[in-house]
Amino acid sequence: MEEYNLLKKDFFGKEQKINIYKKIYEIREFEKQAKKSFDVDSIKCPIYLSIGQESISATISEFFKPDYIFTQHRGHSVYIAFGGNKDKLIDELLGKDIGCNKGKGGSPGIQDLNIGMIGHHGLIGENVPLAVGAALGAPEKKILCVFGDGAVEEDYIFSSITFAFTHKLPILFICEDNNLSILTKKAERRSWEITDALKGIGMPVADILDDPKLIAQKVNEFKNNLPAFINCRTCRHLWHVGTGQDEIPSIDRLKEFKNSLLNEGIDLNELTKIEEKIKLENEELWKKHLPKQ
Repeated sequence: MEEYNLLKKDFFGKEQKINIYKKIYEIREFEKQAKKSFDVDSIKCPIYLSIGQESISATISEFFKPDYIFTQHRGHSVYIAFGGNKDKLIDELLGKDIGCNKGKGGSPGIQDLNIGMIGHHGLIGENVPLAVGAALGAPEKKILCVFGDGAVEEDYIFSSITFAFTHKLPILFICEDNNLSILTKKAERRSWEITDALKGIGMPVADILDDPKLIAQKVNEFKNNLPAFINCRTCRHLWHVGTGQDEIPSIDRLKEFKNSLLNEGIDLNELTKIEEKIKLENEELWKKHLPKQ
């Protein structure tokens, strides 16, 4: 895994850091409300929460503006970060026909053509060859394709990515590497890293922590030299599906990023006001959609 290098360019200023913090916090608060609703049985469908992994999509959305987004089953963070309608997402989770996928896709099948997001239908990693096909058919469009470290082990992933590289298709591939395929850690599943394999064909790759500063650096480095692949090592806080927790998470990037902002001199009161506003907005948003108790 690559060491962190301090950014030398000014594209990651105070305003963008605060924007990213807002998005991370917004996703976290939305997911916390989703967890509460699931735990009291208001949400009936299986739920795949992004808690712990928010920094990846929050940071990428600040620097990369794709025409199409192909994501995996754990897609709430991507949907919210790229401007998806949270009202429609809540209605989707509640199974209402006014949801973003008419209440038929639930948590893993989020689709919203208003932001170019194509729904995931459950076959692990299928969004990768679909993203490549879309790019082949519309090479003038930029595409974001997000998947997990378990999907990397499907046999069609490597061939799809190498096809994209051969044909110079404009895709930014992101692996949200939480070191788990449901419950099985990566070391028990394989002895190789896809970044090493892709380096072998000359593709631009990075293997990094989900630190917003490092993600920003790599996205800006790669976005005009696509296709490229970024493996972001992150930490899933809850179960693969559902809201349980087996152990205390090893890292909380939200807290770490907040501490780094404070160390850089950003005012604590400014961040506190942001947090209070987002928390209240999310509580009111969910209250509006949930049945009266």
